[in-house]
Amino acid sequence: MKAFVVEKYGKHGARAAEVPEPAVGDRDVLIRVRAAGINPLDRMIRDGEFKRLLKYRTPFVLGHDVAGIVTRVGSAVRAFKVGDEVYARPRDLRIGGFAEFIAIDQDDIAPKPASLTPQEAAAVPLVALAAWQILVERGRVQPGQKVLVHAGAGGLGSTAVQLAKHLGATVATTTGTDTEQLVRSLGADVVVDYTKEDFSKVLSGYDLVLDSLGGTNLEKSLTVLRPGGLAIGVVGPPDAGFAKQLGAPSFLGLVMNILSRRLRKQAKALGVRYEFFFMRANGSQLREISALYDSGKLRPVIDSTFPFHRTLEAMAYVEQGRTKAGKVVVSMVDDND
Repeated sequence: MKAFVVEKYGKHGARAAEVPEPAVGDRDVLIRVRAAGINPLDRMIRDGEFKRLLKYRTPFVLGHDVAGIVTRVGSAVRAFKVGDEVYARPRDLRIGGFAEFIAIDQDDIAPKPASLTPQEAAAVPLVALAAWQILVERGRVQPGQKVLVHAGAGGLGSTAVQLAKHLGATVATTTGTDTEQLVRSLGADVVVDYTKEDFSKVLSGYDLVLDSLGGTNLEKSLTVLRPGGLAIGVVGPPDAGFAKQLGAPSFLGLVMNILSRRLRKQAKALGVRYEFFFMRANGSQLREISALYDSGKLRPVIDSTFPFHRTLEAMAYVEQGRTKAGKVVVSMVDDND
């Protein structure tokens, strides 16, 4: 089958290749891929940023978001049958959406939202699961709370703004001038144009901040929290909890705590909290999320769609920061265009 594989870690380590179809275990579902989403995580995995924690053996197929059709099921699978339309974020060490077929554990899969096309559905799993796990599980956002979502026009941001609004929060977000109307249409109550204003000068008293930018932006985010408020970062610095989640050796957890020590000290001095977040696969949560898309509470935001044979070009497009809003998707449907 056709696939895009990482032969070696690094910027130029991925290429198109012919590889065998994946084996199907007793609990697995073989999916014919109709579309796959591009995520910054694909670039990070390709470049080896998590190779001490996620020990992929090269060559391996990239791709963390997938929508497609079930073509075979393992002997222990009862919830899915051949012909079902599904979507998923495969679990770590079993990724591989940039291929004609992928085998995924049944627990990571959910029926595709009926209202979405395969291309729209492929834009959903990773960012929707991340938003759910941050806002519902960790943040436990309640009606009336104040939530700041950075980069509200991005793939994660556009999903988190909508979900936070659905949960009843007052939602603020940062974005550029060109996407201000978009984020307002998604439910943002307060919009800070980062090209004109410093959010830390105009916002205060927030219960939760979701930061996808890191660095100085994350440090400033601590200052807009109410006492006891929580900042959750998705780009670092990681902490021991992240290492534990991935089953890493204890010494790596110690290293990560050292990396995050300065930020945690800043947070403590301000009377607030900081946590690093790395999402996990969860098919049951995707089922709940599907209902929100089908009811119109959430909608996917797609920047552009590339044919499958241009997958590496699509990755470069994301890596170069050329997206204006939402996700980039690769599609099998019009691959000959």
